[in-house]
Amino acid sequence: MKTTTNKNALAEARALTLPTREASLRREPSVSHFWNSNRKLLEDAWDVWEFENKDSLLVPDETLLDPKLRKAINEAWENPKKENAVADLWEEIIPGVYSAQFFDIDRLAEFRKYLEATVNSEIPRRAPYGIQLNRYGVMLDPRSEGYLAAPSFQTFYNKIMDRYMRPIARLLLGTYGYDNQTFGFSIQYNPDKDKDLHAHTDASAATLNININLPDEEFTGSEVDFHNRTTGKVVQTIFEPGKAIIHTGNVPHATHPITSGQRNNLVVWLYGDRMQIPRGGASSYGSAGNSESKVVATQSISARDRWSIPEAPKDTIAPF
Repeated sequence: MKTTTNKNALAEARALTLPTREASLRREPSVSHFWNSNRKLLEDAWDVWEFENKDSLLVPDETLLDPKLRKAINEAWENPKKENAVADLWEEIIPGVYSAQFFDIDRLAEFRKYLEATVNSEIPRRAPYGIQLNRYGVMLDPRSEGYLAAPSFQTFYNKIMDRYMRPIARLLLGTYGYDNQTFGFSIQYNPDKDKDLHAHTDASAATLNININLPDEEFTGSEVDFHNRTTGKVVQTIFEPGKAIIHTGNVPHATHPITSGQRNNLVVWLYGDRMQIPRGGASSYGSAGNSESKVVATQSISARDRWSIPEAPKDTIAPF
């Protein structure tokens, strides 16, 4: 764990006056200027905060994830021919949409405590404002303004993207070639604040949406509709603690109003360089279909290709 030379960064960051919600929603130039001009200060502040709390903070790592998923992923990295064991953990909801246990239920409380500590740090964080502003969310990726730059979290985030999401997306959705770049944010649904999200598609090749509610944090409403473009039918699903849904970005989906309780999710995207995504509908991707192995039938892409990390550098383009 490194420590910054700017020992006053934490106090200086906490003393900043954040842009107003209204200015953020209007995308005023002053908002982007605020985050960009203070980027180094905020990164230093997270560094100092983590160092000062090193004896009491969880260091998030892969042991937070579901043991079955972790075992299958690790074995596939050692031998890509074992990738079917990863695919078998995911249940197909509709073509292009799959669900599986992602976080270990018994470890979720530790992770949530860590995330609550980042909120209580009083370091300014930028809320997501894509389709709408989710005022209690935070940006996760370094390409984003005001992102969660705690060093140990960033290590964990990159592990999730490189070792888990990308090969899973390639395996189930056939996103190879459109997944060099990453993006991520957290969201919180609450009846009194941000309660729903209308039908939309994502500017991603693949989206992984992970619920981080604890088992005793019940909520009502907040069902998610996925639209099957082939049949015209709508399939409704409910997020369960620690479960994730992965889907191609071009699958239309919507979130019903939450009527009680609170839902907390991490949302991460993959897309190509300069935000490139496949065009022309679901057929532009691979399709796992109903094959016994669920593995994408693509002659040009080998298992070894799927279980690899892109060598190209990350760009600085963020969707929002």
